[in-house]
This record gives sequence, C-alpha cells and structure tokens, in this order.
Amino acid sequence: MQLFFNPDIDEHTPQLTFSNEESKHIVKVLRKSVGDELDITNGKGWLFKAQITLADIRNCIATISSKTFQDRRNYRLHLAVAPTKMNDRYEWFLEKATEIGIDTITPIICDHSERKVIKPDRFEKIIQSAMKQSNQLYLPTLNDAVSFKDFIKQDFEGALFIGHCEETQRKSLKNELKATQDITILIGPEGDFSVKEIEIALKHKFIPVTLGETRLRTETAAIVACHSVAFVNE
Repeated sequence: MQLFFNPDIDEHTPQLTFSNEESKHIVKVLRKSVGDELDITNGKGWLFKAQITLADIRNCIATISSKTFQDRRNYRLHLAVAPTKMNDRYEWFLEKATEIGIDTITPIICDHSERKVIKPDRFEKIIQSAMKQSNQLYLPTLNDAVSFKDFIKQDFEGALFIGHCEETQRKSLKNELKATQDITILIGPEGDFSVKEIEIALKHKFIPVTLGETRLRTETAAIVACHSVAFVNE
C-alpha cells in the first residue's frame, strides 16, 4: 500500500486537493491517472480511500470513496531522548522508532548534552515519511525540546524508567516491562546523564534500568528500548 498523509482531512471531508509537490509525485512519478485509487491517512487513526478526479501535476484532486478508523494500540510509549552530537543519528532514531511503534518523542537537553538546538521541521518530515513507509495510521507526537529539569517536573502516568550507565543498582528493562501499560523512558546523551540528573529522576519515581550487557550509543539505546516495549506487547 502506497500511503499518503494529509493532516487536514477528517471523516467529514468529501474531497481533497494535493499540494504541488504531492501532485507531481502522484501524477508524474507514480503515473496515477483519473479513476485510480489512493490510500490516505490524517495521522489520527483514519484510513481514507479516494479516487483521482483530476490528474494534474500541479493540482491533483481526489474524491473520498470510503473511510475506516483504527483504534490506538492498548499501550502508549513516550521516549525522552537527548539529541545526539551528530544530527543524522537522531534522525535515524526518529525514523526507526516510528517504524517500530512509538506515540510521543521529547528531545531533552541534559547536563552533558553537546547538542542543544534541534530542527523540528526536518524531524517532523522524517517522522511523517516513516509513518507512511510503515503503513501506520497514527503520527507520533514530536514535542518541543526541553531541559531535563523542566521535563522531569511533569505529571506522568504509567511505568517510568531511566536508562543510564552508572555502576549503581539497576534493573533489567526487559524484566520490568509489562504488556498494555503506558511507559515513559529516559535516554541520555553521549556523556550519559549526570549523577545529579539520575538522583532527581529517582526522586520522581523513575526506575533505573539497563538495556543490556554492552554500552550503547544514545540512538541505539533508544531503539532497543522502543523494540523491547513493542516485543512485550506483541
């Protein structure tokens, strides 16, 4: 299925007009013509089927012919991950986490963070592309970057974990996870969370966990955590 994304349509939309870029892709690249059917999602659980009524490379128009709604998964995963020094590594994490299954992503700026500025517009495009590629109907939420100290002050629901490399007592994430529970996991920067940040997290009832026997890069740790949650919920 070739899935298209349009956040502005809903179950009451009778017809939609694609942007210049998408119109060109549909008509010139995919060689779609009048009468051909397209699959479209708004990233909110809806799958629309639409027939092309005008195949113009600058202004492609399609009429909605049917719609179905898919309920969310029975768990929610929120990963708060520090931006990596190399931006492409964080982009890789965003892409793969979206493909595996994630609900919310928050970039957190930590004491040891080397990158403190991100490009949310580019990140959003990567997430949208990964959602379409993996044929998912829910677009993960990308929150604004926030400092660790501000993030940790929030009211959280569900299971709370912080993955770090300090040689202190930690539990195995895979042994702590339970199916159908909401989960928030903190993953630190290349230099790991500071001792102070770990102490603050523990005071806020985050459980310290390890993701395995080896030392993982930030983006690898985030993907391992994401896949572990998906695996438990299969």
